[in-house]
Amino acid sequence: MTNLSVNLNKVALVRNTRHLGIPSMTRAAELCLQSGAAGITLHPRPDARHVRMQDVLDIASVLQRWPGRELNIEGNPFHNLMDCVSQLRERGLPLHQITLVPDSEGQFTSDHGWSLPQDNARLRPIIAQAKAWGLRVSLFMDAQTEPMAQAKALGADRVELYTEPYAAAWGGAEQEAQLQRFAAAAQAALDAGLEVNAGHDLNRDNLAAFARRVPGLLEVSIGHALIADALEMGYAATVQAYLQCLGPAA
Repeated sequence: MTNLSVNLNKVALVRNTRHLGIPSMTRAAELCLQSGAAGITLHPRPDARHVRMQDVLDIASVLQRWPGRELNIEGNPFHNLMDCVSQLRERGLPLHQITLVPDSEGQFTSDHGWSLPQDNARLRPIIAQAKAWGLRVSLFMDAQTEPMAQAKALGADRVELYTEPYAAAWGGAEQEAQLQRFAAAAQAALDAGLEVNAGHDLNRDNLAAFARRVPGLLEVSIGHALIADALEMGYAATVQAYLQCLGPAA
């Protein structure tokens, strides 16, 4: 079964509109983990418009009480990501996976993967450092077959397929073509010796079909749609609904 990692950025975004500390990031993490989420994803951007460094530390502390569950920190390694990693290491807090994303500092949301081989030289020492720290490294990648062998050669363990093009095509004439494209990219990653994650605009409507068709899908990271659903359904019912999309009966 594909693991579900819940991205809590949008909980932080709501919290940051006031100075009351609600909604609670740690409570959100606990409720999602209690409901069966395999992990928590955080994307702390340099402008701290949603997740802040203290949130990273607090949720890493929560994960200490959940052996077998994972913390995934994603972001641009040339901005603040590696500083977050260093602070977690200094405090002996858990971190299982970093997802390297090539977004700009003021970018509205992530909207493309790394360009290989153009980014190879910049990424190689970052990946080497992360691996020396014992971290699993995932590269945020577009659904293309050709760069997967290069991602493996750089030392990456996984790729996270950027799924917005599939989500945008959902329900339209291009849906099947996009599914085929993502399945081919995932297979190329598997053939290169990589593991496969995916994320961006996946939701309760489009997730089950994606999980059925994309081979070797180990993890999906879902934030915006899941948190929007949780506003109506609550965390527990929402997480379980997404897990049903990922399950054998989906």
